[in-house]
Amino acid sequence: MSEPRVKRIKTCLPLCKTHFSSAGSLARQNFPTVVEESLCGVSTLLMEVSYRLEALAKIFEQSDLALPRVAVYFHQESVKELERAEAMLQYLTQRGGKYCSKNIQRPGTEEVCAILPALEIMLNQWKEEMSVMVELNQLAHEYGDPHTASVIKSQFIQPLVPKVKLISDLLTSAHRVGCTSDSTGGFGEYLIDRLQEMLTIA
Repeated sequence: MSEPRVKRIKTCLPLCKTHFSSAGSLARQNFPTVVEESLCGVSTLLMEVSYRLEALAKIFEQSDLALPRVAVYFHQESVKELERAEAMLQYLTQRGGKYCSKNIQRPGTEEVCAILPALEIMLNQWKEEMSVMVELNQLAHEYGDPHTASVIKSQFIQPLVPKVKLISDLLTSAHRVGCTSDSTGGFGEYLIDRLQEMLTIA
């Protein structure tokens, strides 16, 4: 018997529009279809974030930019984002849901040639991800799925808070030491790269 259709609230979540619901799964219990679709869409978003951060890491590995600690930081965060995507997919499977494979969008970092715009991209990425996770948490509450709401809050929202603070502080420091938004960078970029302890927190 198929799951009854429920009027959906207006949402900005990256829903999986072509999602194939797992309503007949024996493992499924109190798992609204709209929440399943949202988890599917958000997991793809996390994969795209990971791809974008890895693209930024590769930029700072190039010989004409050569900021190895910055590159390592972006790479580490890329790996963590991929792990978060995998954790969300694992949770989706545990609840009896399905994941629909989709094309990952281009990272859109082709024009980045300095640390300042890279940090701005990262900060905006974290803020967007935080907004999406908060909305997903609210959606789960509104559709009577407190378990998903709890998992999203503890495993996906709370770890983002220190990340946003760290990048905000780092971006402020980059402005103070004279980092630029173009390829004319100088000593400011070197100073940021030397802040290894700050870059490797969490």
